[in-house]
Order: sequence, then C-alpha cells, then structure tokens
Amino acid sequence: MDVAVWLHGLGLEQYTKTFRDNDIDAAVLRQLTSEDLRELGVASVGHRRRLLNAIREAKRPLFSRRGPTPSDGN
Repeated sequence: MDVAVWLHGLGLEQYTKTFRDNDIDAAVLRQLTSEDLRELGVASVGHRRRLLNAIREAKRPLFSRRGPTPSDGN
C-alpha cells in the first residue's frame, strides 16, 4: 500500500509529508493509535477518527470487506 495514495483517497493528503518524515509505511500505519496520531500533529478529532476508521478497515482481511454475494440471499 502506498501511504500517500491512501491519505489522498481519504482527503487527508496534507499529512503525507508528516507520515513520510516519520517513516510511516503500510506496516507501521496498521499499528498507529490515536495517541500516535496526536504525536504526529493530527490535531483534528475528525481527522483522527477518519484515519483510525480507515486503519481499522485496512487491517481487515480483503475477503471480509466485500459486499454481499448472491449466495448471501440478496
């Protein structure tokens, strides 16, 4: 995963330099906490929540992110 592209997709590209300067790659990204984000300078609670929700989603296995399948009865 390209963290800069990921941030851009979230509309939070203003943090790209900060993440790069702090060596936040895909592996480190999946371990970030709210405290880490505050330390990185993400002051906005809304931005922290958006990032944490996206991080949680990135941790989920790919197959569990798909929508319902025809066999689900939908």
